[in-house]
This record gives sequence, structure tokens and C-alpha cells, in this order.
Amino acid sequence: MPFKSAVLLAVLCAGLTAQKLNPIQWSMSGEPSSARPGSQILLQLSAHMEPGWHLYSPSTPPGGPIPTGIKLAANPAVEAFQVFQPKPQKVFDKNFNIDVETYSQKAAFAILTKLSKEAPPGARELTAEVRYQACNDKLCLPPVRRSVTASVVINPQAAESRVALPPDYTASVPATSDSKPATSPEPPARTQVKNEGLFSFLLIAFGFGLAAIFTPCVFPMIPITMSFFLNRTLAPRREGVVQAGIFCLGIIVLFSLLGLTATAALGPFGVVQLGSSPWVNGFIALIFGLFAVSLLGAFEIALPSGLLTRLDGYSRRGGLLGTLVMGLTFSLASFACVGPLVGTLLAASVEGAGWRPALGMVAFSTGMAAPFFLLALFPSFLRRLPKSGGWLMRVKVVLAFVILAAMLKYLSNVDQVLQWNLLNRERFLASWVVLFALPGLYLLGLVRLEGIRPEEPVGVWRLLLGSLFVAFALSLLPGMFGARLGELDAYIPAPHAALLGEPASGGLDWRKNQYAEALAAARSQGKRVLVNFTGYACTNCHWMKANMLSRSEIQ
Repeated sequence: MPFKSAVLLAVLCAGLTAQKLNPIQWSMSGEPSSARPGSQILLQLSAHMEPGWHLYSPSTPPGGPIPTGIKLAANPAVEAFQVFQPKPQKVFDKNFNIDVETYSQKAAFAILTKLSKEAPPGARELTAEVRYQACNDKLCLPPVRRSVTASVVINPQAAESRVALPPDYTASVPATSDSKPATSPEPPARTQVKNEGLFSFLLIAFGFGLAAIFTPCVFPMIPITMSFFLNRTLAPRREGVVQAGIFCLGIIVLFSLLGLTATAALGPFGVVQLGSSPWVNGFIALIFGLFAVSLLGAFEIALPSGLLTRLDGYSRRGGLLGTLVMGLTFSLASFACVGPLVGTLLAASVEGAGWRPALGMVAFSTGMAAPFFLLALFPSFLRRLPKSGGWLMRVKVVLAFVILAAMLKYLSNVDQVLQWNLLNRERFLASWVVLFALPGLYLLGLVRLEGIRPEEPVGVWRLLLGSLFVAFALSLLPGMFGARLGELDAYIPAPHAALLGEPASGGLDWRKNQYAEALAAARSQGKRVLVNFTGYACTNCHWMKANMLSRSEIQ
């Protein structure tokens, strides 16, 4: 996980080694040392590294360490410059868990510099500005900026000389037309992680849309809806496919409007600010609870019948507009079953930012509409679809328990932010054990709920899926007694010691909100201080505490 490792390393170096280590020394010389105005000189910028340390080439790909950036400071004697780099060594970096390009022991960069024709004669100081990151096998220092100078004598009477680059050197930054700095872009690590998180969210939203097909309000309508498009005797097959596409567009339009409404209501930054609010998390938990109880059959979420009747009248007028309205009507009519999934996605998008609600609804509606369009293209698959039956109700019941488990996550955020400590790790995991064991026992026929008849045999798929739920529930039990649960530790309350600001293991002296006291204690013991900025509802923070700060090499 490159981003999480990068964050850890930045935190470590800020508190442990920031201003004590200087493992890389820089020097620079010019060739020739005396040159005419308008001629070229070659500045050699050398980095000497202590054993075990390395830096990263300017061409290091983004998403990991800071690449070395080199530029010449503005100088009236310089018209243009271009930086060239020696061939780096490609290695796998354990700090960032990716392949990187590095230099060890020594690296010499070349700066091809063109002097200005109007450069006044005399000695001139040329300054190279370097930004780099030094790492060894265990830690990385923060990015450092250094200024390195070299003296060049500008002499109109100097002999002409030809500058030659060393072999195997390649340009690391584009040439500049003036002495303005040519910078190497900083790796967009945070943007990359955000994009990866968005992609995962959209994939989940698309999966929710596919799952919505297998609900009692939607699945039985598939044959009826498709027969409307494919059994039109006076219209060619192509028109039926077009009509099905317009119908699917109606589904996408309706749910996308819901997402756009949520985005407009919250604003591009409102979603981020709301994500850590105990009131918002409490409201989301309430919505999840209502939806889950609705899926279990306690009550039905339905839209006003008058609205559906009016839209149905418009859809019967035919034409492309009628088909579009038919898609809208179908979406609204299915809201009794689809509403919990839609509400869950919209609520979950509060933890994101910007356009996430709108994009989530586009992905959800695309997943829900895709089977209709594919069946219009390949109508023979209609005969292979399973018949409606009790399995549709089983889908609703299992989804209800999963949504209840998600509800606990938001209740836990409220509990941690307000520091109630009512839903601690043991109670949270005990609840999850029950909530994930119940759908497993239900599928195995051991818990009697709607959708499974007492005399109905347990099929292979029910047996496997039920066993998976029970196995997952049992795997949570060690966490109740202090064991680590890996990736899940990011989503569940930390052990009691970590709630007080300290990891559960390691024996370090952790103090919460006591910086002055910790600094005084560290000075008296001749130790350094690691400052850990965290958040109660911060998933990344919890992951770091559970999976990184507890490692022996970091301790």
C-alpha cells in the first residue's frame, strides 16, 4: 500500500530524524571554468551518499518516493539550461512497495547551460537548487532542499570549446528558453490514492446495481419488460433494441438525478466536512437501520401511488419519450426493494468528496440497467434465467444483515468521536459475529425467516454461501480477546490501549494530547519524540496504528 507506507515514513522522519541526519553531500563544478558569452558550459552536480543511503532519480515514476528535482536559480548570465541524468538502478523498494530508480554511493548530474550573449564579463556564481529525498532500507527522511554553487569566469577572449555530455546520459527535465527554473513534478500520491478509492467505490456501486436485479420488485419484471421490446410484430428487431436502450437510459437518468441532487445539496467540500460529524454518522446509522428493517419485512418503503399512475399514463403513449418515461416509472416502482441499496450508497458516499454521490448513482444505475440491454441484444438468454421464487426473498434477508453490520460502523464513529466508549471493540465484534453468523445460519436453514420453507432442502450454493458467512463470523472471535484482524482493524474500534492514544503492543511511552510533557520526558531520557496526528473516525489512521506502528522494526 504505497500511500499508507509513504504517510508512515513521513510521520516517522518528522519526529525521529528530521534535522539530525544529512547522509548526502552535494558539490558542483563547471567545465570549462572560463567561457565566452553566448557559449555553452557543462555544470557537473555530484551527490556523495553515505553507505546504505540512496536517492531517487528525476525520472522516478509518481506514486511513491520524491524524485530528485534539479534547476538553476535565476541568473542574468544564463539564457537556458537542461538537466541530464546518469543511468539509474532499477530496484524494488520495500519502503514504498514499488519498483523505483535509485542512485547509491555517488551520482553525477549534468546541467548543460547556455550563457547569455549579454552576460557581463567577470566571475559569476551559478546556483543549482536541488530537492531530493534520502532513504535507506528502514526509513526515509523528509524532502530536503539544497543550494549548490559553482564559479564560472565569463571572458570574451576565452578560447572556443565544445562541451560533450558523458555517455549514457539522458535528459531528465525539458530544456528551458530562459533561466526560469525547470521543475520536476511532485508525485501525486494523494491524488492516486483518491482515484483508487473512487474506482473501488464505483465498482461497489456497480455491483449494488447488479444485485438490485435480484430483488423481488425487479427480477419478476424482467420477462414482462423484455417481451414489450422484443415481441413487437410490426417493428424490426433493431427498433426493439433501441427501445430497450432508451428504457435503460430512463433508469440511469432517474438515479443519476438523485446523485446530482445529493452533490448539489452538499457541495464539493461539504461531503468531506460531513464525513467526520457525529450527527451525520448518527443519521446515516439511522437510515441504514430503517432500510435493514424494511428488507427484513417489518414495513415497505414505497412512493405515492398517484405519482406512479401519472407516469405510467405518459409511458403508454409510445415513442422514444414514452419509453424513456417507462424507464423512469419502472425505477420508481422498484424503489420499494431498491431504495435500501440506493440509500446505503448515498450515505456511504458522504465519506468521499466532490462528485462521488453523482458518480456512484451513475455506476449503480448502469449496473441495474445493463442486464436489460444485454437481454435485448441476446434474447435467447431469457429462457436461461432462473424462475422467480423464494431465493429472491433470501437475497433481501441476507442484504438486511449486511446493512445492519454497516450501520454499526457508523454508530462506532459516533461513539469514538464523542468518546462515550459504549461500543468498544469487544461489543462491536460481538455484534458483528452475531450479524454475520445469522445470515449464514439462515441460509443453512437453522434460523427461520421468510424465504426458506422448513421442508426445503439445502442446495449446494446455499450451503457454501452460508458456510462462508459462519466462517467469517468465527474469524472475528480472536479480535475480541486482543488479537489483530489485519485489514479489518481499519474499520472496527481499536483495543482499549489504542483508544487512549497508544498502540496495543510495543512498550513505548505513548501520551495523548500531552506534547509538552512528552517533550520534557524525552529530553530527560535523551530520546526523541514521535508525534502521531490521528482522528477518531479516520480509517487510514486506524490502519496505520494497527498494521504499521505495531511492527517490531518500527518500534
